Amino acid sequence: MPTLQRLFERALGQVAAEPVSLTCAGRTDAGVHACGQVAHFDTTVTRGLRGWVLGANSELPRDASITWARPVPGHFHARYSAEARTYRYLISNRLARPALLSARTAWVHRPLDQERMQEAAQLLLGEHDFSAFRAAECQAKSPIRRMERLRIERRGDLVVIEATANAFLHHMMRNIAGLLIAVGRGDASVEHTRQVLLGRDRTRNAATAPAAGLYLLSVRYPCAFSIPAPALAEGFPV
Repeated sequence: MPTLQRLFERALGQVAAEPVSLTCAGRTDAGVHACGQVAHFDTTVTRGLRGWVLGANSELPRDASITWARPVPGHFHARYSAEARTYRYLISNRLARPALLSARTAWVHRPLDQERMQEAAQLLLGEHDFSAFRAAECQAKSPIRRMERLRIERRGDLVVIEATANAFLHHMMRNIAGLLIAVGRGDASVEHTRQVLLGRDRTRNAATAPAAGLYLLSVRYPCAFSIPAPALAEGFPV
């Protein structure tokens, strides 16, 4: 099955005139979006930064784009040098299903109480064992993660869940979104969130939220690396 990583490797390989192997900050499921994915590769080829960006983008499909390129020190690692990742989950919360955003948001037609969702979200802050929020096929050695921030906000018909953690387990953000949606609909209590977390049992959690609403928003690195922040399009839901 073709992946975005292979598409980018092929495009950059055309510019380099040699094979390119990318190391990404994190993997995303099929149907998940990324506004601020970061990847590194090693090469002995010399090209201008403008050439890397424009040359690779000319080889990519219209829904994929490289926004910047720059040299980094040899000890930089897109995954292991990262201090934190931020994900955003978008929910169209209205009676009518979304049309233009059908592949860009999840859809929940029942009213969501974002205040209840925010109250439940506070129970997930800090360092915890997130076993109840990981996929069965998750290959992480440890389920311990540190949740720095978890915020729920309503913007008209959109309910936005935004989370920053040092790292995320496989399906962790989508499982958090699924539980918060259940709380927002009134299908689960706020206290149930604590019980799920402490129980460490995935079967007690809610259904995994759809991939369409999830965005890898940004990856944070030490300032010394001077990694640019993602350029988000003005007016776009994310």
